[in-house]
Amino acid sequence: MEHSKLVAVVGPTGTGKSDLALAIAAQIIGSGGAAEIINADSMQFYRGMNIGTAKLPIDQRAGIPHHLLDWLEITEESSAANYQQAARAKILELQNRSVTPILVGGSMLYLAAVLNTFEFPKRDEALRAELEAELARVGALALHKRLAERDPVAASRIIPENGRRVVRALEIIELTGEPFAAELPEPESWQPVLEIGLNSDREHLRGRLAQRVQKMWQQGLIDEVRELEALGIRQGKTSSRAIGYAQALSQLDGLKTEAEAIAETVQLTNRYARRQMSWFRRDGRINWLDYQDPGYIAKAGSLVNSWLNL
Repeated sequence: MEHSKLVAVVGPTGTGKSDLALAIAAQIIGSGGAAEIINADSMQFYRGMNIGTAKLPIDQRAGIPHHLLDWLEITEESSAANYQQAARAKILELQNRSVTPILVGGSMLYLAAVLNTFEFPKRDEALRAELEAELARVGALALHKRLAERDPVAASRIIPENGRRVVRALEIIELTGEPFAAELPEPESWQPVLEIGLNSDREHLRGRLAQRVQKMWQQGLIDEVRELEALGIRQGKTSSRAIGYAQALSQLDGLKTEAEAIAETVQLTNRYARRQMSWFRRDGRINWLDYQDPGYIAKAGSLVNSWLNL
């Protein structure tokens, strides 16, 4: 039995990846092995960002250790390069203890950073500061338009409102003279991995995401954001721009009504899900399952059985 080979559960937001990961972990443990989960959702890195990221509460984790949740302060900036280092170290540590690591999430660049072999271009602080000043002056949409002219492929993969990612893409283009997309080669595995993807028809997922956003507000997202304000979320370059959190801040500022904040969050979440799928479709390693299929957990279990020789 090869209980420590890497498993990844990927796919667009709102498809049930966390629950499937728990089911896979339970199956491995039931067969006499050990399994732990490593988070690959870049907004679940942040302590206190719970409701808007659909972070599983501790009492719903079935006693299975989850890693790289709540490992950053709200004011810290996350980067795929730092995550690559932390996640790979955790994967190797688990494997050395004969524990199967299950990487779970939908943050495309962060998953690619761990699963694929590529190095990140160095940063240029002066150029970065110049681009960030321009971002503050003209806004993310204007910079995204420039990126679309320089590198249409990269622009298609980055949400126009995500100024931080747009700045990084433009920085890489300036530093390397190459398209940002050239830094994301066709997947070549860092180590062997079983990738299981969850998705369903777009219309069903749209309805599911709309319900999820409504539920976020019902569960108290506004109160959560008020608490995060005291901890400095407005100063967080990454956290303050997260979908749902940015809209909640606008609502608190009186710039949007609750209905407007919810509607914009639904729209942006759906756009993000489309971008996730356009990214994941490029990865031929993914075994796709339909979360509406009553047998999808059993099918995932069969894939894991074969992969781990259970």
